[in-house]
Amino acid sequence: MVGVINKYRKKITAVSFILIVIGFSAGFLGSGDVKTIALLLATIIASVPIFLKAGQGLRMKAFSIELLVSIAVLGALYLQEYTESAVVTFLFLFGAYLEARTLEKTRSSLKELVNLAPQEATVIRGGETLTIPVEDVVVGDRVIIRSGGKIPVDGKIVFGQASLNEAAVTGESVPVTKELTEKVFSGTIVDTGYIEMIAEKVGDDTTFAKIIELVEEAQESKTKAEKFLDRFAQIYSPAVVLLSIFVFVITRDLQLSITFLVIACPGALVIGAPVSSVAGIGNGAKNGVLVKGGEVMDSLAKVNAVVFDKTGTLTKGKPEVTDIKIFGDWEGNELLRLAALAETISEHHLGQTIVKEAISRGLQINHGTVDGEVIKGKGIRANLEGHRLVVGNRQLMAMEGIKILEEAASYAVDREKAGNTAIFAAIDGEINGIFSIADQIRYDAMAALTQLRKHGVDKIIMLTGDNRHAAEIVANKLGVNEFIAKVLPEEKVDYVKKLKQQGYVVAMAGDGINDAPAIATADIGFAMGEGGTDVSMETADVVLMADRLLQLSHAHSLAKATIRNIKQNTFFAVGIVFLLLAGVLLGSVHLASGMFIHEASVLLVILNAMRLIRFNDQRKIVSSAGQAAPGYL
Repeated sequence: MVGVINKYRKKITAVSFILIVIGFSAGFLGSGDVKTIALLLATIIASVPIFLKAGQGLRMKAFSIELLVSIAVLGALYLQEYTESAVVTFLFLFGAYLEARTLEKTRSSLKELVNLAPQEATVIRGGETLTIPVEDVVVGDRVIIRSGGKIPVDGKIVFGQASLNEAAVTGESVPVTKELTEKVFSGTIVDTGYIEMIAEKVGDDTTFAKIIELVEEAQESKTKAEKFLDRFAQIYSPAVVLLSIFVFVITRDLQLSITFLVIACPGALVIGAPVSSVAGIGNGAKNGVLVKGGEVMDSLAKVNAVVFDKTGTLTKGKPEVTDIKIFGDWEGNELLRLAALAETISEHHLGQTIVKEAISRGLQINHGTVDGEVIKGKGIRANLEGHRLVVGNRQLMAMEGIKILEEAASYAVDREKAGNTAIFAAIDGEINGIFSIADQIRYDAMAALTQLRKHGVDKIIMLTGDNRHAAEIVANKLGVNEFIAKVLPEEKVDYVKKLKQQGYVVAMAGDGINDAPAIATADIGFAMGEGGTDVSMETADVVLMADRLLQLSHAHSLAKATIRNIKQNTFFAVGIVFLLLAGVLLGSVHLASGMFIHEASVLLVILNAMRLIRFNDQRKIVSSAGQAAPGYL
């Protein structure tokens, strides 16, 4: 019954309005009986959904706004104030309709995401090209996407290249070029080009599906203000009923007490915080920032210290091998091939850089399962082709008892002073080569850090497992407050704990498995989504879907704007209620006019919240995000 009534709620509102117009017109023409019948019918018709909702609330032992309005309408009918009863019920329904429409707009970002979800996929199976529903795609399928088509699943390009619009995933509207071996994501669109890919993640496991799920969950999660207001409403509503009874006992004026009851409805107070929270989270999703709920918004707005990992966070995370120095009898490409084969078991940026260098030189490294072990924060060791291979930093060499000769040590220091990371490669206990690897600072890093300081972040720290020389170059260029090099994953956790003990509200930004423990320890964890791992994305409170640090500063300023908006709405709602109640007691506000002002206040707090949909701090500062200095760091 309730579902049917709600389905026709808009038509009920329209009929009620028409009857009110007929009633007022009849009164103007001097037909009092027609006016009474029309207004009474308008009251009865419009009251049905209100009374049903009030009954639902009572069954759940809740004092709803609908219950307060229902009592007021019954009182107006008892007093034969049909004009008041008709106008109050119509305004309440019309206000609810406008609220629903406006709230729908605040959820528009999620709706747009859902609409972007691909429905079909073209796959090659058994030599045939088939078009199938996207839910039927399985891992390992070879998928074809032509110009203008949507990528249906996550995977890796195995043929062709294309210019992709990845706005649905990253929030970045500028197309990016993707080619052989690069990852592509469900929901993104091929602007131009042709690619064939192998499906690696399908269904609910795709990045796009996870984005929708995260945003849906986040919009249901409440801020502390919302939770407080929910508890407050449960006390406030019955208190209003008691106060209206008290007013009647004192004044013996039933109309005054009914007016008091309606005017005191906490509509704007109850709706103000949720709509701000939903609008803020929707804005984040639209701009490639996934904020996992209202409580995260609360904490993020209070952050005053940010800890950054270096590689892949402050830097692009796409380092390149700049030099290979050989010490011994091994030929350069052969040493690179063995090191790359060993590094296939590692997800670390530096290890994957060695693998990419080997592939770019056409070296064969697909030799199946590698008998090796990743030593977190240090490197790897492996048994390959009858040799024991150790690839990593100085600490790993010392751990394995491998002596670094003076020539190699001196060369490594020189490369590090030039901004490179020196990776030692030892075969059978002897240093045979050093790989020099360099990365570049993200073009928007300086602008993002400047914006964080502007919005109240007092302390910016960089932690890295890299050498001191490379770390110092980045730290000096970005002007961070403090940096620590050669940090192990567990030491990052300890540093975050130390900052929290000093009273800071700490955010940690990272993108690798090594960063996940520190991200989880911080008050707010940021993960770089596009280049980040599933582990860091699952652990983080905020996921930045594009490799842009301006998204991080946008998330921080958006959180502050959202919490500020919630406070504005709360103060405004409370102020309106007090002014209306004072007007009722002074006799200057009546039932219909009071209801009109009440509904107007609800719409005003919603409109105020909707300003968050257009909030974009990135646009204000993008012009100041100059390019990083040329060359490698």
